[in-house]
Amino acid sequence: MVEQSAVNRLAASSNLARGAIFLVPHDENVVGQAPSDPAVLARNLMSLMSRFPIAFLCCALLLTPTLAGAQDIEAEAPLDRIPLFVRAGSIIPMGPQIEYAAQDPAGPIELRIYRGADGKFDLYEDAGDGYEYEKGEHAVIPIRWDDHTGALTIGAREGSFPGIVEGRRFRVVLVADGHGVGAEVTGSANAEVSYEGKEVQTTIK
Repeated sequence: MVEQSAVNRLAASSNLARGAIFLVPHDENVVGQAPSDPAVLARNLMSLMSRFPIAFLCCALLLTPTLAGAQDIEAEAPLDRIPLFVRAGSIIPMGPQIEYAAQDPAGPIELRIYRGADGKFDLYEDAGDGYEYEKGEHAVIPIRWDDHTGALTIGAREGSFPGIVEGRRFRVVLVADGHGVGAEVTGSANAEVSYEGKEVQTTIK
């Protein structure tokens, strides 16, 4: 077992890269200051305590039990796996496996939706090289999820840049037990949406 204060000290001194899409506002009760980063940084840690704030509902990225907020849990943390938790309502885009930025720009995007709350995500795109994005050459696609109705809205694209992929295919995955977990592409999507830059809405149950 690892004392929370020790884990927080490890987190404060770490240089671990953290994906911006996983970050949430600072909460002193969240180990590692982000629910996706429990700060398992010492090689000999086999478990740790994580505390979720009130009104926090999440599920593990690799497994899918739903966890309510305002509780402490002990998460397994063997050497080959770091616990990773996702807030309910999160929309996580995942692209095809590539080796460089321009390898497959038109590849399908898997949208993993973690039910339990409404969610939103703005998908940002640019050319992938150079500094023209600083001059406004970029685009944003707003994505919204209504958990009550199951309505997914992919909004009209805002902005543009040279070489932009006008048409995209979104594979929508509602994360469930054994479905939409892990780093691999999900074999069967709950829905597929063709997108040409204009708003599209679909209902997924």
